[in-house]
Amino acid sequence: MLSLSRRHALLGVAAVGATVVARRAFAQAAAPGPFTLPPLPYPPEANEPHIDAQTMQIHHDRHHAAYVANLNAAVKDYPQVAAMGLSGMLGKLGEIPEAIRTAVRNNGGGHANHSMFWQLMGGKGGAPTGDLAAAIDRDLGSFDKLKDAVNRAGLGQFGSGWAMVTVDRAGKLAVINRPNQDTPLMDGGRVLFGNDVWEHAYYLKYQNRRADYLAAWWNVVNWTEVAKRYDTARAGTLDI
Repeated sequence: MLSLSRRHALLGVAAVGATVVARRAFAQAAAPGPFTLPPLPYPPEANEPHIDAQTMQIHHDRHHAAYVANLNAAVKDYPQVAAMGLSGMLGKLGEIPEAIRTAVRNNGGGHANHSMFWQLMGGKGGAPTGDLAAAIDRDLGSFDKLKDAVNRAGLGQFGSGWAMVTVDRAGKLAVINRPNQDTPLMDGGRVLFGNDVWEHAYYLKYQNRRADYLAAWWNVVNWTEVAKRYDTARAGTLDI
């Protein structure tokens, strides 16, 4: 008979092995292609307690990964579409072959929105400064009015979607919402920052309390990164 300690050791090895196999299977299931899942730029627990680590892991490792896999599968037989790049495809959806247009819209939009989203978090909240703060005051009244407008856009989005702040080449800001994984890129616009109001972004911690999630999210915004996006937008080089 195995000793208790040896049995525990073997069970531990088996558990580790099962985890490795599961990760390999997940990686193999993802369709290879030109688009890749960007890593989180911080540990998944970095946004605790406002966004829990489990939500971050599921959101990034499963939901975003699925958008990437589905997008690669959609363009697999259309190299000329893949060569347009992500923002190029989304900005010219009308030129995408009808057979894959919806898949590109949904999964390309999901890939672009989430790639933007991860970069904006992992911070300590607070308030913007410098040129970005001045633009917020000029175009939206004040930082408090900006937060209120974004929160109202998130609450007003029926079902799944996004609350976003757009920015143009002149640095002008506006607050919008978009359904599903639609993005201003589809209309030739650019996103300064945005908040994901799909339920998978908050349901484990907040359940149906979207307003609580929207209020808490401001505590993890990285305003240094948002300011970099603002400068890039004014330089005409902001991609997604």
